[in-house]
Amino acid sequence: MTSLNLVVMFFRDPWNILGSIGQLLFASRFIIQWIRSEIEGKSVIPLAFWYCSLGGGLLLLIYAIYREEPVFIAGQMPGIIVYSRNLYFIYRDRKAARPVIEVETPKA
Repeated sequence: MTSLNLVVMFFRDPWNILGSIGQLLFASRFIIQWIRSEIEGKSVIPLAFWYCSLGGGLLLLIYAIYREEPVFIAGQMPGIIVYSRNLYFIYRDRKAARPVIEVETPKA
């Protein structure tokens, strides 16, 4: 069987497509972080990094559960907790930093 046939056979399984998308999403976070750090001239972790981490991690966890891969499952679960928690902190801090605008009500 040629290499092309092996690739086609691999992607005939929708679960392999899901796992591949999850891996691409998860891996893209490093490229996003690298580009953003180059633009800023210092090491930064943009919001997109955490979304790619969470989205890719969830897709990979679903794939690992379907494939019944306990090592893979155990490797993804803690990360998903960390990514979710970091997103929570980011949005909590942004909400706290928003200025409060007081609206005066007309006096009767």
